[in-house]
Amino acid sequence: MIGALNTVLIILITASLGAYLAKSQGFRVLREIQEATSRGYMPGNELLHGFFVLVGSFALLTPGFLSDIIGLSMLIPQIRGIYVEMAKGIIRKKIQNGQWQMRMYTNFR
Repeated sequence: MIGALNTVLIILITASLGAYLAKSQGFRVLREIQEATSRGYMPGNELLHGFFVLVGSFALLTPGFLSDIIGLSMLIPQIRGIYVEMAKGIIRKKIQNGQWQMRMYTNFR
């Protein structure tokens, strides 16, 4: 048995770790998005990384062992890359199958 005090302590530690990692990784992703837009291209990968940082930090703030493992894995850049590639594959398939459509609107005159 772990005990109530140890359980609460573990929850607080993982929540603190999640908040710290979300902040540091979130700022890193924001910097990458700014660099991509300043170079003139759409930051698709960076936006997906940002999405998974957000989901991972929420998962770490949620009590539970499984949510902690999933959340932590989404905050580690090397493992997060696997999630990003999987998401890109799903998005690509949906676009190719006609389930999703993309439209670009410009304001150039």
